[in-house]
Amino acid sequence: MAMASRNRGWRGSPYGRIGADMASSPSSAPHDPLEAQIGFREFVILCACLMAMNALSIDPMLPALPAISRDLAIPHPNDRQLIISLYFMGLGVGSLLFGVLSDRFGRKRVMAVAMALFIISSVACAAAHSFAMLLVGRTCAGFFAGASRVITVGIVRDRFKGDAMARVMSLIFAVFMLIPVIAPSFGQAILWIAPWRWIFWALAILALLILLWMMVRLPETLRPELRMRITPGALFSTIGQVIRTRTSIGYMMASGVVIGGLMGFILSVQQIFFDVFHAAAIFPICFAAIAGSMGLGSLINSRLVSRFGARRLSQGALIGFTLIALVHLSIILAGLETIYSFMVLQAMTMMSFAFTGANFSAISMEPFHKGAGIASSFQAFLTTAVSSVLGSVVGAAFNGTTLPLTLGLLIFGVLAFLIVLWAEKGKLFTRPHHAALRDDYEVMH
Repeated sequence: MAMASRNRGWRGSPYGRIGADMASSPSSAPHDPLEAQIGFREFVILCACLMAMNALSIDPMLPALPAISRDLAIPHPNDRQLIISLYFMGLGVGSLLFGVLSDRFGRKRVMAVAMALFIISSVACAAAHSFAMLLVGRTCAGFFAGASRVITVGIVRDRFKGDAMARVMSLIFAVFMLIPVIAPSFGQAILWIAPWRWIFWALAILALLILLWMMVRLPETLRPELRMRITPGALFSTIGQVIRTRTSIGYMMASGVVIGGLMGFILSVQQIFFDVFHAAAIFPICFAAIAGSMGLGSLINSRLVSRFGARRLSQGALIGFTLIALVHLSIILAGLETIYSFMVLQAMTMMSFAFTGANFSAISMEPFHKGAGIASSFQAFLTTAVSSVLGSVVGAAFNGTTLPLTLGLLIFGVLAFLIVLWAEKGKLFTRPHHAALRDDYEVMH
């Protein structure tokens, strides 16, 4: 009777699985923190905000790059891309650490410490008086922000698996993508009334509010019996399992390659709108329109993935991603590129990316229930390392045209497709374990 009462609040939502898992925990005494329930919508929004710390640390900076370059005397225009790329590199290294720690000490505690250090790093960026000091602060901020990325994935994996996880991650990404839509406008609005340093101050304040929200409302999702001791054996055993699992390592690599295209876009987009199209005044609006298509794609994916499966949707989207880049390249080579063609085709590209991101992540994480933090850390490290290198190559190749970005997207699309083909042993559009995943989906409803 008491158990039914505890479950009713969660089963009243379309995703009763979270509450069911919590209630079925072996340690279900009244004092157990897992019984501090959080509604599904709030769960999704909070997870999205935790992951959005990365977008908040990147996109508001884009309109401010010229002002930062002038104030800190950055010698070459392409050098200011380091403000973004070094953040990503710090993110990759941090991603390797914090998931491992969360498997031992719990998701909530490690996330709280990392977010506090992220806030301190952001304050250091606001106070930086040289380009070198700013880059050190940005690298540290990226390092600590790695926790928000990998631990959030671990939190979701604690509660869901397979297509169900892909659906929840898609909903999180759909909410998360509201941040890139408004972030450049947010950064531009700050620049209208205050110096660029206030972007970092605002970031620190927002991170503090999210931290307080998490501490008050989010229960610990990692069950005590699933915590792992941090030993070289446990660490290398899980990583070894990831590497030996063909679908896991394959989809992680493919995800890193595709994200490399996204990072190349982020590194190049400010210069493209400012220097190629001379459209600095409308840059925030244009960026919002392009980023908004990714949010729309994530929302559509969340509606379709339970019906068609993560593999079918993501593989089809990857083919579409590649074909769109091929069409875009043809338009550029024909001398027909305009701001309108760029916006339309980039919006289509970002929508295709939305169907790969959450699905690739869910497929690669499916085998890992115990050790999800370690697996998530390795996934984030690998994808960030690959995407940082590839994206930096695209950004450094900027030559006053949209050709390097589009060519990079085409090459990355083909390469990611070949990796997925290898991971699936040449068999595409399948749905392994369909019955088990369908049962999991039905439990959620």
